[in-house]
Amino acid sequence: QVQLVESGGGLVQTGGSLRLSCSASGSIFRINAMGWYRQAPGKQRELVAAITRGGSTNYADSVKGRFTISRDNAKNTMYLQMNSLKPEDTGVYYCNLNPPYVTYWGKGTLVTVSS
Repeated sequence: QVQLVESGGGLVQTGGSLRLSCSASGSIFRINAMGWYRQAPGKQRELVAAITRGGSTNYADSVKGRFTISRDNAKNTMYLQMNSLKPEDTGVYYCNLNPPYVTYWGKGTLVTVSS
């Protein structure tokens, strides 16, 4: 059974940094494009960063230049380095395939950026 587990969230001040990790079981990680998704309070979940199997990346305009997505296929792990954090980056961050597979949503990891 496939399982995606996010970690690394926390409370940080504006301008701070966090590094999120996504650990994947099974073989899905190596053969699929992946993404980091964010659900801010009162808003729908959105894709903020994506990475192909080959390592090509794409970002939402709101995080471009501040966030960096990467993956280590050997470790079945994906990362999201978040710098220059803003209060509007607050939310629960999830990893999933891109496009997402509904049964793969995990619990996410909460990021709170204080002003």
